[in-house]
Amino acid sequence: MGLSSSFVSVLLISSMVVLGFYTGVSETQSTPTLVKGLSWTFYKSNCPKLESIVKKHLKKVFKKDIGQAAGLLRLHFHDCFVQGCDASVLLDGSSSGPSEQAAPPNLSLRAKAFEIINDLRALVDEQCGQVVSCADLVAIAARDAVSLSGGPEYDVPLGRRDGLSFATENATIENLPAPTSNTSVILTSLATKKFDATDVVALSGGHTIGIGHCSSFTNRLYPTQDSNMDKTFANNLKKTCPASDTNATTDLDIRTPNVFDNKYYVDLMNRQGLFTSDQDLYMDSRTKSIVTSFAINETLFYEKFVLAMIKMGQLSVLTGTQGEIRSNCSALNSVATFLSTVVDGDGDLSTEF
Repeated sequence: MGLSSSFVSVLLISSMVVLGFYTGVSETQSTPTLVKGLSWTFYKSNCPKLESIVKKHLKKVFKKDIGQAAGLLRLHFHDCFVQGCDASVLLDGSSSGPSEQAAPPNLSLRAKAFEIINDLRALVDEQCGQVVSCADLVAIAARDAVSLSGGPEYDVPLGRRDGLSFATENATIENLPAPTSNTSVILTSLATKKFDATDVVALSGGHTIGIGHCSSFTNRLYPTQDSNMDKTFANNLKKTCPASDTNATTDLDIRTPNVFDNKYYVDLMNRQGLFTSDQDLYMDSRTKSIVTSFAINETLFYEKFVLAMIKMGQLSVLTGTQGEIRSNCSALNSVATFLSTVVDGDGDLSTEF
């Protein structure tokens, strides 16, 4: 993290810009194909002010604590990767078993993120009635978390329905690779969801904001330091986490921790990635050039991140008459409430139920 390391990084990136070094990044379509049942204008007639309601509230939230942006973005990731984008991660546990929130990968999800979604649920219902799903609220909030912290603005397809069950602990663990995972594990896991290497590196860029807990990376510090970690960076981390079981946190991106930009990839090029799952993206030959491309070209990163996010946001979604629209995002509706919410995007009662 010294001056010499940063200076070398600047020279390296500058030289690569001149050389036009953008190898490894996959060519993908500019407009993603939508899953049947989703639409760019789903709530145009029955909740036209939906997105402005959400953004207005989140601006107030982030003005008080910009750190909540990362919490909402992570919530969307952890919802979609497990059982699809059905807001199942929001459900409390029941007699059928513990909720997804109780699974180890979700224990560090921010409690405030769940509160924010419930606040949005109330605000939207007040303006539009119970027509917007919790799953869509999570997707919109994640998008606004990105744009309001300095990242790209983009549209998200809507029309998701809320799931009627939550995943088991085993399923949650299996679908959320640990921060101690290497690139092979990450690529293999996400390939099952049709993500390629460019998608994986782009989605990992979500770590340009947020914090990491000591327990997620002290394996790289103790008993011996990971050789792929910058020594000065490691020494600073040891001050925050003097023991492997220290209960503390640190920023995921040391350069611009509260700004959604491409500096996360510059961190990786300087061996200052926090998790093994981060730093190994630069050490692995399959993803190294993609990391470099994103470090050089922020516009390219934004483009690929948006495409990957829209792709992720359509994983195993429920649409049409599937699922429900929860009145309380943390609990399933009663039968009576469920029957009253089987509606299409225009607010008309469906005849297919």
